Amino acid sequence: MKRMASVEDLRRRARRRTPRAPFDYVDGAADSEISIGRSRNLFDNIQFMPHVLRDVSDCDTTTTMLGERVGYPFGFAPTGFTRMMHHAGEQAVGRVAEAAGIPYVLSTMGTTTPAELAAAVPDANLWFQLYVWKNRAFSEHLLSQARDAGYRALILTVDLPVGGARLRDVRNGMTVPPELTLRTFVDGAMHPNWWFNFLTTEPLTFATLDTLGGNVSDSVTSLFDPSLNFDDFVWLQEQWDGPIVVKGIQNVEDARKVVDLGASGVVLSNHGGRQLDRSPVPLRLIGPTVVFGRRYPIGSSCERSGRASPKATHSPELLQPLDIPVDRGVRVVIAMALRERLGRDGKLGSPEHLIERLDDLAGASTRALDPGTHRFHPKGSQPLLEHEGNLEGRGARQQHL
Repeated sequence: MKRMASVEDLRRRARRRTPRAPFDYVDGAADSEISIGRSRNLFDNIQFMPHVLRDVSDCDTTTTMLGERVGYPFGFAPTGFTRMMHHAGEQAVGRVAEAAGIPYVLSTMGTTTPAELAAAVPDANLWFQLYVWKNRAFSEHLLSQARDAGYRALILTVDLPVGGARLRDVRNGMTVPPELTLRTFVDGAMHPNWWFNFLTTEPLTFATLDTLGGNVSDSVTSLFDPSLNFDDFVWLQEQWDGPIVVKGIQNVEDARKVVDLGASGVVLSNHGGRQLDRSPVPLRLIGPTVVFGRRYPIGSSCERSGRASPKATHSPELLQPLDIPVDRGVRVVIAMALRERLGRDGKLGSPEHLIERLDDLAGASTRALDPGTHRFHPKGSQPLLEHEGNLEGRGARQQHL
């Protein structure tokens, strides 16, 4: 592990050590995977325009999120089936979040119950992510579990009315948990360490159900409520007396509606490109959403598709995280700087590594996090990025951020 210099190094190692079906479930997206490719390309076309000879010896990465002070302007996003990727699962991620002083969001499809995770990391800032089930009584039961375990906020995911077309999963015959068939046996023979770990550690089970009984897309379609609508937000507020953040917003109109209904914040998210391919790239949504958000002080942040990832920054009135690929810490800086520039007028890899890289970026680059304004830049200077093409899609001119 000491030779793993980046999250991409960890990804390549995981690909060598992991059977194809579980790896592709984590690594893949929907249909032709155009959305995830567009998001990565957008970040690759942004370059920093650094100022030099600025004092960056004293940097502060802390900020406020849903009224609480946190160590970094992100948190770890909800990830389903975490123990399929590593037997330590959610508790390992929770320990890193606890040590770093950042939120960790437990998924409805987690492999650890809310109570088990809370007991393992008693000082962590835990949030709970909810998919609304067709069986509303069961949804209420999940909320009761999270509330009783002391979870501080609720993340309502709304971009999953039906399962996405995960073509890699279909081609691989992926099931959760993985089934030992002739095909998986042959693949397992090429990855003996993974299968030995899978078969000799605690069985992979789900905190919310016994088994999915098939592929992920079909199970989602059979379990989750496709009739969920804005009227149901009132029902949810009756079940949860803490902050509610709506995840899966992809246009300003929907952001306006949920905020008017009383949401504490929104997550600009296309589910990492894992649901509807060709959906909007979240980074492009910052501009129009911030224009709407001038009614409120708002922040921004990041996520990588279905992986441990950054989550949010906060103001007292409205939390507005951003769901973007974050396979390297520099993308957190890009998202924060873009949000700040426009506002003035997100299971692969190591959580510890991401935090270490953000420390490097915040403390040793030409930008610092100004605790008074939450801007990644040296005190007294202006944040400046350059993008080859307009982020709002109005031509190919260079844009300075």
